[in-house]
Amino acid sequence: MELIRVKVYASDPITASGIKASLRPRPRISVLDGEGVGPVDVTVVAVERLSPEAMRLLRVAAAEAGAPIVLVTNEIKEADLLPALECRVVAIVSRAGACDDKLARCVVSAAAGGADLPADLLGHLLEQTERLHREVLESRGMTASGLSTREIHVLRLMADGLDTQEIGKELGYSERTVKNIIYALTTRIQLRNRPHAVAYAMRAGVI
Repeated sequence: MELIRVKVYASDPITASGIKASLRPRPRISVLDGEGVGPVDVTVVAVERLSPEAMRLLRVAAAEAGAPIVLVTNEIKEADLLPALECRVVAIVSRAGACDDKLARCVVSAAAGGADLPADLLGHLLEQTERLHREVLESRGMTASGLSTREIHVLRLMADGLDTQEIGKELGYSERTVKNIIYALTTRIQLRNRPHAVAYAMRAGVI
């Protein structure tokens, strides 16, 4: 069975030593030491709470290792959750739980592409996502796919094989307006051409 290579970052040396000592006896886990240790499968970051200094450490760990992060902390606030997830945090373990099997289980799960976030924080995340959808996307006439309603209408007609003139007649737009809509969405989402735009919309489930 292939070993899971783990790199540990901590806010202080004593905590780092404790985390490493708890992981080293695990049969599937190889704790890496030093700089330039090679590929990393999972990163463990241990901090007291997500202070600005701790967030900097989290960003450094995400940039250096490029691996999913298991965060060990005593405290995480609702406002800290999205910034943590942006740094590739996939699991959160209390510092007390880091001394038992919980941390090792989360490391193994993270290596396999899993996640382990507290239920209450997941609830807050869903609320934040819904609020973001209302305040940012809906206020701009856009959907969760990043496409506006009229862009979706144009893409659906493109998928049906209509050309620019036909799409304009169908929707009551000028040809220039249709071209502008297509140009805006392909540029914004960095799509290569019209077929790529249609394929993107199909994958997003909007057509």
